[in-house]
Amino acid sequence: METTIVASRRRRRIRWPLVAGRGATVALLILLSIVVLLPVGWMLTVALKPDRVPVFTIPAEWFPTKFFAFDNFIRTMTLPDRPFGLYMLNTLTIFAGNLVGTLFSCSVAGYAFARMRFRQRDRLFKILILTMLIPWQALMVPQFLIFHTIGWYGSYLPLIVPSFFGNAFFVFLIRQYMRTIPRELDEAARIDGAGHLAIFWWVILPLIKPVLAVCAVFVFLGSWNDLLGPLIYLERNSQFTVALGLANAVTLRGTDWNLVMAANLLMMAPPVIIYFVLQRRLIGGIASVGLKG
Repeated sequence: METTIVASRRRRRIRWPLVAGRGATVALLILLSIVVLLPVGWMLTVALKPDRVPVFTIPAEWFPTKFFAFDNFIRTMTLPDRPFGLYMLNTLTIFAGNLVGTLFSCSVAGYAFARMRFRQRDRLFKILILTMLIPWQALMVPQFLIFHTIGWYGSYLPLIVPSFFGNAFFVFLIRQYMRTIPRELDEAARIDGAGHLAIFWWVILPLIKPVLAVCAVFVFLGSWNDLLGPLIYLERNSQFTVALGLANAVTLRGTDWNLVMAANLLMMAPPVIIYFVLQRRLIGGIASVGLKG
């Protein structure tokens, strides 16, 4: 009996510090979340304000209390000079082209580096990885001169076509994931008469869906948030993307901040939705990459 009482007291002594530590961690996370969400709350407050209502107030209004102009979200999509609905469609068009090009080229290159044997394979892969050290700003001017010379300036081609020639980071991710797949599957398919193309399409491709989902999310974020690329190559307002449209809206005189903040919130929504929808597949795909060197 005494032994049981002593053991229970020891468990209580051990349990309370753990509970207190977890409580402190949760409280710290809640505090940090509030700090991070304050700008979002201020954006929502401004987005719900009617026209001609002061935006910058002292003290600042962090969350909406008395202004609820929900039609601002509809108005900002159909403005004649800044149609953010059209900007979103343009951005999705660029994303669709980049998605097809990236998944096709990087999966083929990743298969070659992971499953095929040829001379200088490892050396070529190292050279490919070294290209990740080259900043895009160093290639910006020569790429612009090339695309301008061949007549692609003012179109979406400079923003889409390069994705069909691969991306070192995505090739690395796909290659590492493919190396975790047993080679016995390739040998079994080869015994049945399948070549590399059939093995890639019918055996490997269905098994690498998690890492392809990771690549798709990264491609979407890159296309959705890209400002410098569209700023360089696009010249007509009807071609602008969401990031470029927001940048132009902020630089205009007499900016309607309530409409701009409504557009900001609409721009934030798709990445957040995609993250919550693909959260498990995204985390699982990233965790599985690199398990085999």
